Amino acid sequence: MTAWLLVLCVVIVALAYIFYNYFRVKRLKEGTAEMQEMAGIIRDGASTFLKTEFKSIILVMIIVAAIFSLFIEKTTGITFLMGGAMSSIVCILGMRSATYANVRTANKARETLSIGETVKVALCGGSISGLSVQAFGLLGLILVLIIWNGISHDAVGTGLIANLECNPTIMRVSTYSLGCSLVAMFNRVAGGNYTKAADISSDILAKLRHDLPEDDSRVPNVIADFIGDNVNDIAGNCSDLLESFVATMSASIMIAVTLYQTAIHGNLEKISDATFNATITFPIILAGCGLVGCVIGLGYASVKKMGDNPAKELDMSTWISAGITVVLGLIASFVIFRNVDLYDEFVIGWASPWVSAVLGIVSGIAIGSITEHYTSTDYKPTQALAEMATEGSAFVITKGDAIGSRSALLPILVIGLSLLISGKLCGTYGIAISALGMLAFVGATVSIDAFGPIADNAGGLAESCHLDAKVRVITDKLDAVGNTTAAIGKGFAIGSAAFATVSLIVAYVGNYTAIGEELTLNFASFIVVAGSLIGGALVEYFSAVLTDNTIESAKVMADEGDKMLSIPGVLEGKVKPDYNKMIETAAQEALHRMVLPSLLALLIPIVGGFVFGVQFVGGLLVGATVVAIPRAIFMGNSGGAFDNAKKYIEGGFLKGHGKGSEAHKASVVGDTVGDTRKDVVGVALDIFIKMMSTVANTLATVFAHFTLFH
Repeated sequence: MTAWLLVLCVVIVALAYIFYNYFRVKRLKEGTAEMQEMAGIIRDGASTFLKTEFKSIILVMIIVAAIFSLFIEKTTGITFLMGGAMSSIVCILGMRSATYANVRTANKARETLSIGETVKVALCGGSISGLSVQAFGLLGLILVLIIWNGISHDAVGTGLIANLECNPTIMRVSTYSLGCSLVAMFNRVAGGNYTKAADISSDILAKLRHDLPEDDSRVPNVIADFIGDNVNDIAGNCSDLLESFVATMSASIMIAVTLYQTAIHGNLEKISDATFNATITFPIILAGCGLVGCVIGLGYASVKKMGDNPAKELDMSTWISAGITVVLGLIASFVIFRNVDLYDEFVIGWASPWVSAVLGIVSGIAIGSITEHYTSTDYKPTQALAEMATEGSAFVITKGDAIGSRSALLPILVIGLSLLISGKLCGTYGIAISALGMLAFVGATVSIDAFGPIADNAGGLAESCHLDAKVRVITDKLDAVGNTTAAIGKGFAIGSAAFATVSLIVAYVGNYTAIGEELTLNFASFIVVAGSLIGGALVEYFSAVLTDNTIESAKVMADEGDKMLSIPGVLEGKVKPDYNKMIETAAQEALHRMVLPSLLALLIPIVGGFVFGVQFVGGLLVGATVVAIPRAIFMGNSGGAFDNAKKYIEGGFLKGHGKGSEAHKASVVGDTVGDTRKDVVGVALDIFIKMMSTVANTLATVFAHFTLFH
């Protein structure tokens, strides 16, 4: 309990810093009357979308919560709703702060013409999102532990109606994680459809059909695109990473219970309750250490004087956050494990969990660097893609596909090696801790990722509100940095999803030890192989559904935008298009298309478990993970390379082929293809596999007792 209260104090300090930054951003000036009007439209549109979306989410959450309390364990409905509430709060707070920060970033550039001062405003807005992810994710889990007196390895509970016995302490942690997952899935699917349908349709109208500048306010789809940046890249990303963060902590706790029960059956004399408590406590303390590191790292960036290259300072804040996490994690591992009996799996004693965590941290930084290499305009892959645009759009797409495929190998090698070493040093517990290590400083990575869409919105506002060209030069530089940070953020999200899913699969197998049964996935068994094949195929089907939904919505919005542009006076700039109608169209398209893909992740493991049993679901999870991770990396990195190749040409770096050239038009086609890949499919795949794994963990004991075909 002392450990929980200590981390709770850290969370309270972080929340105080979050709200200090929130009101600090709000106090800044918004700029001209036109800037204020446009920012108000974006803010209101984003808020309206979330309000409408949450009406559907709340209904689903209440139904699922009732099922858990009635048939699984009576308190799990409450913890499920707590997870959903924490994820929702982070979405709303992150999106509100971003819609305040975007116009203030543009205005700071207008007032000062200083890159350094402008960066600080965007990063301050982003830090609210990033720190909220870690603070609220931890807050909810700590409240679950404090209210229900922590974790017990032998507790027994039942539902209000059903008499199925389960460990209620584990079920509370698992359902809290599932609540976060469900909100994240809805946000990513709906937000991704909204933003990319708006983005693609505005590109088609402005760049291909009417030869207008990017972010021209005469195109009504542009405003919907501004809103989409906030509902997907901010709100959706916040819920995505919060879900990964919570899932890894939950998996660590579940594996700790399994580890204790396995050891206690084998050697009653050696393993004590103190050992059990240590393995339960360390994940929460490590997460708290990471939160301390993030507050210090981001605080450094807020006071440091920045020059003309803000990327260096942003990178430094990440390194500071990671470094402090490593040092504090070492101290925590020594204090927690030095005086307790250690499991045989802890090969290098008390340092084993810490080394596992460091491997995760190093993997996260490495994956970010690899992603940057393949997607940044500073490196050869994206530059070569831009040069290929001189040959036409077919060459662009083919080359981009090759870059995406090539980029998948190194991140997966990093993940695989980290998992292998962690498993050797610290057993299955080490795998979960390695996953948590990667996410222990998630507050910093999400903050810097959120910097991207805020800077992008600021640049769009500078263009649409007809600010001085010097302002646009500054915002374009920030946008270029933001594109790289966003690509790195997506790589980090996918990498963390791989770690989180593997730890959840390990926990799923281990959950059967908790009920006195042994489960080993036998890959020579036809049922496991069948589950793996179907799991992989479902990933492809899920990707197709998302792609179809986005492109169909984009067509509807492009046609609607064309109608508005045909109204006399709109193209001449004398009459404003009906922005509200376009925003409403984008929202309707996104919301009615989000249900099927969101429910797939929830229902697939449930149906598979009740019909074919635990082995089939295990195969399903493994097959989906093996296919989804390289697929998601391919989608994210090819899309990022397409986007930045276009930016490279627009920046005048390809001699003789600037804006409006044939090469530029070919790169726009590539960017349009990449939009759905990186911002819809790639980012949704990681939640798809995490959510399936979380559902399987939550219902593991149920599948063990109720299966149609044994």
